[in-house]
Amino acid sequence: MVGTDFLEVARQWVIEQYPYNSDHLLNTLEWLDRFAPDARPAVRLAALTHDMERAFPGPDQPVMTTLTDPVYNRLHSERSARIVGGWFRAQAADAALVSEIEALVLAHEVGGWPEANLVQAADSISFLDANLELALNFVRKGRFTGPQVRAKLDYSYDRIQVPAVQLLARPYLEHARARLAELAPETGHPGDGLE
Repeated sequence: MVGTDFLEVARQWVIEQYPYNSDHLLNTLEWLDRFAPDARPAVRLAALTHDMERAFPGPDQPVMTTLTDPVYNRLHSERSARIVGGWFRAQAADAALVSEIEALVLAHEVGGWPEANLVQAADSISFLDANLELALNFVRKGRFTGPQVRAKLDYSYDRIQVPAVQLLARPYLEHARARLAELAPETGHPGDGLE
């Protein structure tokens, strides 16, 4: 199979293995296709699978203690790259394609070159879009405070390195901040810091 042939197989893998948050991964690919419709197959596949380590609990799975911890993000990215790369190898994907996907998944939290920045941007806007309820539930369930979730929302927006995508993401950030402020008034005015 070539890269584009893997898309449906990978989509099914995501849906079946990651049912509790597959919407975020599917939405990440949708966002990528909206702002980078000509992205190469490796970029699209990395966007679709970038968080798959979370679907496979194990002793090497990093534990999230804060929402913006760079050590957690690194460990999460490394484990996702290993799991995703292993899965694509098991599907008999071309070694060069697997290597590209792994590199992009490894960089999905930080970006660093144009294609990695696309994956990071799609992940970020999808967090503000598809994962808003997840973030709000962190507050509702007492896992994280309102200010901690506010910091994660801001971080998701601020880290976008593709200017056009940051413009697309701004209304999603404003909406997310407003929803959070309703739930946790101590997080401040929804528009704080966007002027």
